[in-house]
Amino acid sequence: MTFNTPSFLIQVAALIAVLAALHKPLGAYLARVFEGKASTRPERLFYRLAGVDADTEQTWPVYLRSVLAFSAVSILAVFLLQRFQGLLPGSGELSGVDPWVAMNTAISFVTNTNWQTYVPETTVGIFVQMLLLAVQNFLSAAVGIVVAVALIRGIARTRTDRLGNFWVDLTRSSFRVLLPLAGLAAVVMVLGGVVQNFGPTEVTNSATGVTQVIPGGPVASQEAIKVLGTNGGGYFNANSAHPFENPSVFISLFQVFLLLLIPSALPYAYGRMVGDQKQGYTVAAVMGTLWLASTALTGWAVASAQGTATAAAGGLGEGFEQRFGAAPSAIFAASTTLTSTGAVNVAHDSLPPLAGGVAMVNMMLGEVAPGGTGSGLYGLLILSVISVFIAGLMVGRTPEYLGKKIGPKEMKLAAMYILVTPVLVLALAGITVLLPDAMANAPAAGPHQFSEVLYAFTSGANNNGSAFGGITSSGPYLSAMLGVAMLLGRFLPIVLVLALAGSLARQARIPASAGTVPTYGPMFGSLLLGVTVILTALSYFPALALGPLAEGLLK
Repeated sequence: MTFNTPSFLIQVAALIAVLAALHKPLGAYLARVFEGKASTRPERLFYRLAGVDADTEQTWPVYLRSVLAFSAVSILAVFLLQRFQGLLPGSGELSGVDPWVAMNTAISFVTNTNWQTYVPETTVGIFVQMLLLAVQNFLSAAVGIVVAVALIRGIARTRTDRLGNFWVDLTRSSFRVLLPLAGLAAVVMVLGGVVQNFGPTEVTNSATGVTQVIPGGPVASQEAIKVLGTNGGGYFNANSAHPFENPSVFISLFQVFLLLLIPSALPYAYGRMVGDQKQGYTVAAVMGTLWLASTALTGWAVASAQGTATAAAGGLGEGFEQRFGAAPSAIFAASTTLTSTGAVNVAHDSLPPLAGGVAMVNMMLGEVAPGGTGSGLYGLLILSVISVFIAGLMVGRTPEYLGKKIGPKEMKLAAMYILVTPVLVLALAGITVLLPDAMANAPAAGPHQFSEVLYAFTSGANNNGSAFGGITSSGPYLSAMLGVAMLLGRFLPIVLVLALAGSLARQARIPASAGTVPTYGPMFGSLLLGVTVILTALSYFPALALGPLAEGLLK
């Protein structure tokens, strides 16, 4: 299989053009959604049924408790209903899901990771797919958005301990943002050939006369929110490489567009909500630069087809999308690992080693280019706080971010945020490689075996969900350890983000002076870009050297 460079460049240019055109209108709409005071009639009905006082705002500890309580109840409900699947309608002859798999799946979908330790076609029925997993695709994405909104309010507000109301924010992000956009996307997907039914589909090969019955279901509606909410859990085991999920080049590129859409528009909403659009443009520029650089590196690594495994396979082929060529696969692989999505249209285990390494680095960056729905923005804002602290030390001033002092408390919270995922990834991967029974689940030889383990924990702790498919994670040990990585990787950063938001909101705004470090423009954007890359390099380079770099340099 050859790499079509012109096709690669055209598709990248098309994505940039469309996303740039929608950046302002969608970002402005998002800002209006979360700044508005009036509630719609369906929302008011929901508040009455749920016992929510929409006019009462919450302090950051109360907001946090709401996030954690909602997520804990969601995990328990998804786990129990999977276990009792055999009693649910639409399950066919499928029995209850294995407890380890059910536990891992519940954590995975509620944390917006969507790591799948099971084969969907043979493990879960339509009820579980549509009313449990697809619903969590909406809700977990909404949680990411509202945490980012709470941090923006903390930056924008002064002398207050209130960050909004979690239940109101969750309702608005679900009803006003995700549901309408997912509905439109599902219609486009149905028109583009994605399956949407409630039964099996019979397919006959006209050349051989062989007839197959392939499980069907409400695929288009789940596919839409899968990528729009940067979730990634496929309706089929082959995910977006399955022709029922991804039937054409257009739909493949449309899926990449959807997974980039909300994260790329949120920076404009951020600038609008803090009253300084230059801030939003700077954040968007850093996100775009990282995405373009990563996509170009992935394309180059795929086109070069380096590595012993690729050479042994005779070049690109096994695991790659044969219908569309290698170029769309490179764009998809880069974008999905930069956005905490985890959907794949190429087996990442089949990527050339250096391309697999880029995919890992994308997640190790904290998936901030542009990242998951909400999580990408609040991750880059934390890095902005660290960057302005460094800049303040350089010029001998107390660092300030949009008029808020960045003192010891704020820096401790920001430092702990950036340490959470490296500690989880390196500690859990290090423990696993010391256990022969655990390593037997990754049967590859040499550096690639370590790469499979490192990728798994990087994906889990960063709430991505994609995998090197050579590793088997359905056993008790890996199901439990990946569950720990997903839980802590999702909720420890949220705790720190909301604590930082509360600390900033209580401060009075300091007027800018001649010594204030500007937090917008090319200079600060370059600093933010450098801090993001350097922090990743310092944290992960030794582990990368043992895995994908070593494998890519082998002759």
